[in-house]
Order: sequence, then C-alpha cells, then structure tokens
Amino acid sequence: MKQSLLDNIQFWRKSVPTLELGIYICAERISVFQGPVAEIGAKAMAFSFKHHDWDSAFSQVAKEFGLAKIQIVLASDFYQLLLVDKPNVQAEELNAALLWSVKDIVTQPVTNIHLDYFESSKQTSNKVNVVVTEKSLLTALLLAAKSAGFQTVGVSIEEMAMSNLFNDNQARLVLSHREGQELLLTVVRAGEVFMQRRVRGFQQLDKISSEDLAYGVADNLSLELQRSMDYFESQLREAPVSSIELVIDGECEQLANLISANFNQAVTPHKGASVDATFAELALAETMRGQSQ
Repeated sequence: MKQSLLDNIQFWRKSVPTLELGIYICAERISVFQGPVAEIGAKAMAFSFKHHDWDSAFSQVAKEFGLAKIQIVLASDFYQLLLVDKPNVQAEELNAALLWSVKDIVTQPVTNIHLDYFESSKQTSNKVNVVVTEKSLLTALLLAAKSAGFQTVGVSIEEMAMSNLFNDNQARLVLSHREGQELLLTVVRAGEVFMQRRVRGFQQLDKISSEDLAYGVADNLSLELQRSMDYFESQLREAPVSSIELVIDGECEQLANLISANFNQAVTPHKGASVDATFAELALAETMRGQSQ
C-alpha cells in the first residue's frame, strides 16, 4: 500500500532546528556567527540592546536567523574564574564540595551560584579551575533564548573558547583582548587549554596608536608574554610554544611586528573579523567539535 501524503504529518511534534549558530554575549551586545551553508558564505552580525535585556537580544537574532541550535560563549563580565584546592571527594561530589570552597571568595551568595570546573591534562598541583556564574542571570539568559525559539546546546567562557582556535598538536600562546577588559593570555594545544591568566594594565590596548605602541607598550606586553612562556616551560615542563597569536582589535599588525622583535617564535595577527565576532566563531567551532567526538 502506498504511503499517504498525510502519514508523516504529526501536529504535536515541534520542528527541530537544523541551523547552528555561535553566539558571544556581552552585557549590551551580542555577536552571532553562522558558518557557510550550501553556496552561501559565513555570516557574522552583532546586535545591541539595553543592559541585560536578553529578550530583546534573542528576538533580534531570531528575526535575522530564524530557529537555530546555539552554542554560547560568555564574556568575562559574567563569570569569575578561580584557582582553588581540589577537595578530596568522589567525582560525583566534587561540584557540591567546590561550592563551599569558593563561598568566601565570590561576590554572590551560595544560593545564587552556578559553577563548573576544568583541569589541564598536565596538572602539576592539586588545584582546579572553577567557573562561577550568577545563577539568576544565567537562568534569565537561557530562558530568553528558549522563548525566542533557540535550543542551547552549551555555554562556555572565553578561556575555553580559545581552545578552538587551532586544530593541531602545536602549542601556541594566544593573546586576546576585548574592548575595555583585561588582557587574556592562554596556551592552547590540540583543543585543550594548558594555562591561562588575566593581565591588568592593557584595558585600552585596542585604542593605542601604532606610534604609541612603539613607546613601551609592546615591550611591556612582551614581558608578560615571556612570563607566561616561562611558566609553561618550567612549571608544566613543556617545550617552548611554536608561535604567538594575537586576537585583538586596533593596530594588531603593527603590534605583531613590534613584539616579533623580542621573540624567536612567529608572532601572527589573527586575520578574522572583530574580537567579538571571533569569539562567536569559536563558539560555533565548539559545536562542531562536539559533533565529531
């Protein structure tokens, strides 16, 4: 018997989005990256909204892109990253134990904390990296995404997003900087973050002219890069990084030229769009990596 035209129609089933987007979320701006589809190239857009107005943010994205599965990267404004002693408990009890380990060093009450943790495979001490977010804010954000028709497949942070920048076994030191924020230095290799640190004093790096970069800024930055490289080699007992990568807005190429005079490694400016768009692209790369595992 031939199948009826109506046999596959089920009114109670909701359509499942097939489009996938990477989303980078700041307090008043959201950046979205869509990879190439069929004969259409990649697409990156940014949307502005009032402070923490998540409904407006996601409704704008939905209007432009339609239903989609989304992977989110949170800007550093939305979380604290803490290095704490790892409690001596079973794995299934670790999250609860960490909650009490961080309660006196976070700004939120314990009842309003959502946390997760990660470790490097080259761990040299009994420490663990703990990511702490405000539970009420994260819940509001995810509910707004759901109300707009999005299916959130994951939420990550800037440090972890950097692990998607390369897909090989070369260790690289990545310098990234977002407007008005502290500098982020990470060492990544084979999809893993081996070390990360924030550096103060460079909040306006994206606004410094090429001339002013030559008057001390590049050399001061080189010292911070060298400190990270020294730690990676001496404390983690690793070979030197193969390259230094710059993910910044502003005079990126000039800064790369100035820094390269201080190192044997190649110093490469990232060729992508803005830093925000790059984080959105790295969010989408996380989705792709999850599917390949």
